Amino acid sequence: MNEGKIITDKEVTKEKCSRDDPRRDKADAFVQTVIKRCREDKGYAARLRRADNPATEYQSWEILASFGIDLERPNERLPYSVVGAGIAKAKLEENGRYPLGAALASCYQQGRESPPAAARMRRLLACQDTVELCRVIRPVLSLIANRGTLHMDYAELLRDLIYFNWRKKDIKAKWAMKFYSYTPGVGGQNGQ
Repeated sequence: MNEGKIITDKEVTKEKCSRDDPRRDKADAFVQTVIKRCREDKGYAARLRRADNPATEYQSWEILASFGIDLERPNERLPYSVVGAGIAKAKLEENGRYPLGAALASCYQQGRESPPAAARMRRLLACQDTVELCRVIRPVLSLIANRGTLHMDYAELLRDLIYFNWRKKDIKAKWAMKFYSYTPGVGGQNGQ
């Protein structure tokens, strides 16, 4: 089909985004492409890791623009920056299947009963817009990458960040439900 032709990230995204829900497919395509490219290209991963810092975020803009992301709109750019940096730092082999709440609880031996875990969740739930949430969630993603025992679903997180300004109550309720229903040692079964 495309033998001998180099396919750009934007073309991969367009190809995978032709189903019913374009934002869902775009999030899935972004996550899958970033995971694959980070495994294959250390420079690509390094540029995405810099997206985590507002002072060096601009170094990832070439990558984000290749996916058709409008860099002038923080509500669109920041979710992709944060998730891209999270994936690059986590050095994933594949996307996980657990939501943010369960993945956060899994970072602590006491799970949802841990005071630091509960404080982090409360801070996420207090966010009022996408820009604030993207600033607050950065260290949480680093924590999950370093200490979490469950592999987070980054595509679901990206969709949550994209839609946060319009569906914040539903998204916060989902995160809280997964966090407070997580039980350590059960393998995260009830955190799914």
